[in-house]
Amino acid sequence: MSRYGQLADQLQQQIESGVWRPGERIPSIRQSCKTHHLSPMTVLQAYQLLESRGLVLARPQSGYYVKAAASPQRISVPQQAHYSGSVDINDLVFEVLQASKSRDLVPLGMAVADPALFPHPQLGRALGSCMRRLDPFSTVADLPPGNETLRRAIARRYADDGLLVDPQQIIITTGAMEALSLSLQVLTEPGDWVVVESPTFYGALQAIERLQLKAVEIPVIPGVGIDLALLAQALAQRPIKACWLMGNVQHPLGHIMPDGHKEALMQLLNAHRVPLVEDDVYAEIYFGRERPRPLKHWDSRGDSLLCSSFSKCLAPGFRVGWVVAAPHAERIQRLQLMSTLSTNVPSQLALADMLRQGGVDAHFRRLRHTLAQRQQQMRAALLRLFPFDVRISDPDGGYFLWLEFDERLDSRALHAQALACGFSLAPGALFSSQGQHNHCLRLNSSHPWSPELEAALGQLAELIHQQLDKPLLR
Repeated sequence: MSRYGQLADQLQQQIESGVWRPGERIPSIRQSCKTHHLSPMTVLQAYQLLESRGLVLARPQSGYYVKAAASPQRISVPQQAHYSGSVDINDLVFEVLQASKSRDLVPLGMAVADPALFPHPQLGRALGSCMRRLDPFSTVADLPPGNETLRRAIARRYADDGLLVDPQQIIITTGAMEALSLSLQVLTEPGDWVVVESPTFYGALQAIERLQLKAVEIPVIPGVGIDLALLAQALAQRPIKACWLMGNVQHPLGHIMPDGHKEALMQLLNAHRVPLVEDDVYAEIYFGRERPRPLKHWDSRGDSLLCSSFSKCLAPGFRVGWVVAAPHAERIQRLQLMSTLSTNVPSQLALADMLRQGGVDAHFRRLRHTLAQRQQQMRAALLRLFPFDVRISDPDGGYFLWLEFDERLDSRALHAQALACGFSLAPGALFSSQGQHNHCLRLNSSHPWSPELEAALGQLAELIHQQLDKPLLR
């Protein structure tokens, strides 16, 4: 056997025996070279072999980390699309989000990441500096499309990934949600059909409900993306006016579409002349080696709208997002002027200053490393608590885990029980207008491991096993 194969087998035995646990970093390449008297290339080949076996995951500028074991079963895939003449989800979303706001709850149901992960001191200094230098005229000059320096900084980040964007096509918005809603509004009229994924981000369903649109929910193939065969059927059977999709770190499943699937998807939409509203808010929270390219990279017609924000990766409270609006830029500006008027000017200036000074990429690397480690730790704990009864997503980024149970599980009832026990969760019913995911849960994995978190997961296991009338295995 080769020397790198021997090292890989030795490390695999250590992982399987618990020397290195999920979420922990194995020895660096330099350390292994010194310990085993091997060359860096030999050690690298061994680590790449472990990665191909699904045992470790590489983190750029950080090292190799142990992955949690695979779920006993993969997330299941629905076999048909769902056509909703009307969407009625807002009351449920409001109920769940309001009930989950208490600081006394263990925040498994929170939609935002652990606040301690963000550079609040640096943001505060940037905001204070900008306020001291604020030109009073900027409150007029930075009306839509927004601060020019910030728009140019965003365009440069896209250019680094090979996507050429004119800063004049970028409109700064109050978070990504406004960008997405304005994009959908500019493409549709009440009564139009819009494609979304299933499961999907509940904000998409809320926007569809508010604009009085009809939803076509197309199943997602875990690890791949929206089912293109069912999407093609929907495009042939209905006058679809827009698609609201996530190509990178899909919410709630967390996968990144392979480039080939992205390209095929855009070819299909372009052939039917259906514009895409792309939700790319998790683009900086990937776990791979390189930042994934947005679907817009493959848009040959050029009429897709690319929406993102700094809320998930840098500055949650600043509520600064944007849309790369292409030919729709002027209409979106007009809609924004009639609704929110403009985005907070000091927040725009502070973020532009931080991007100009540099350092945000170092923060993004630390954030990705921490989120990946915490997610693997929670996933391992869940697999231990539910050894046979659960399918758990294996995300490519983000800070959520999606759990699928026996269809008898009622996640809305479980949500009420969880609140009474001192922790929150997001019931699967939030992620579809049809309620077909009520046997699923979304859990936030971004918070540090603690006795309170461990106890909450144990209580969750107790509640689920009681509801399914099965003995709890320890």
